[in-house]
Amino acid sequence: MNIATWNVNSLHVRLPQVLAWLEQNPDVGVLALQETKTTDDKFPREAIEAAGYQVDFFGQKTYNGVAMLARAAMQDVQRDIPGLGDPQKRIIAATVNGVRIVCAYMPNGQEVGSDKYAY
Repeated sequence: MNIATWNVNSLHVRLPQVLAWLEQNPDVGVLALQETKTTDDKFPREAIEAAGYQVDFFGQKTYNGVAMLARAAMQDVQRDIPGLGDPQKRIIAATVNGVRIVCAYMPNGQEVGSDKYAY
C-alpha cells in the first residue's frame, strides 16, 4: 500500500490540485493531509468520495486541521491524542488494511522560549 502525505495549506484552495493528483496517482492507497484549515461542517467530503476515497477529518478554521483519505475502509479512527484535550486539531489516526497510520501536523517550534516552542 502506498501512503502519501501533503501539507495543503488550505484544502479549499488546493482541492482542485488534490483531486488532480489523486487521479494521476491511482496507486496511492492513503493520502494524509495537514493544515486543511477548514471546519468539519465545511469539509469537501462529497468531492473526495466522488474521487473514490473514503475520508475522515478533524478540522479547525484558519489554522491546523488534518484529514485522511483512503481507498480501503478505515477502522479505529482516532482524533487527537487520547486524554490530551488539545484545542488544536493536529492529529488523526486510522487503521487501513491492517496498518496503523498517524497523520500529524507538527507546529514550527520557532525560537526557544516562545509559546510555539513550548507547545
